[in-house]
Amino acid sequence: MANFEILFLGEIVLLIGLAAVSFFLFRTIAHYNKLTKGTNSGELGKVLEKMIHSNDQMEKSLADFKIELEKINHQAKFHIQKMAIVRFNPFKDTGSDQSFILAMLDETDTGVVITSLHQRGITRWYAKNVKAGKGIDHELSADELNAIKNAQRARPSIT
Repeated sequence: MANFEILFLGEIVLLIGLAAVSFFLFRTIAHYNKLTKGTNSGELGKVLEKMIHSNDQMEKSLADFKIELEKINHQAKFHIQKMAIVRFNPFKDTGSDQSFILAMLDETDTGVVITSLHQRGITRWYAKNVKAGKGIDHELSADELNAIKNAQRARPSIT
């Protein structure tokens, strides 16, 4: 009887093992069928080649986008990024701060300062080039330097 019980236990263990192997086999087959859905056995290689080619094209496009982004970032340094306006009254005989200075600078504090001087019945405009926060061709007034400093503090916010 002991031999019969051992044989019976062996068959049960064998059946459990067979069930586990069958479960994993069916799961693997289902996964394979899902991957190869809509293809014939001869087309599977072509599908894989298309995927590899598509991946290569995407990598090339990504590299091109990175190069273009670097160009745009480099060019952006030279766009107006900092601006400030200062209103003031240069003449005591006028009523209020109707004159102003507009400073427009790029990332390197290069740009232009535009000054508008308002006097009774007339307004005069002056423009001065700025490089690295200093006047290039003309000396900058204290108010113009103040406008430049205000512009330098007015960093653009990137969100």
